[in-house]
Amino acid sequence: MAVPKRKVSKARRDKRRSNVWKLSLPGMSKCPNCGEYILAHRVCKNCGKYRGEDVIKVEKED
Repeated sequence: MAVPKRKVSKARRDKRRSNVWKLSLPGMSKCPNCGEYILAHRVCKNCGKYRGEDVIKVEKED
């Protein structure tokens, strides 16, 4: 059975349990074409462009 060789200090234990290092929100950026907020490195769902090129065809609702 595995047994710890040394006691884990309170600081080390609490540092591991803290939520400071975890990301709270995904990295959002503005689409340079339409200005909609999108996830980084993904096709814009509003205009269908990625890095200035048309990737998907999006039908506009009127």
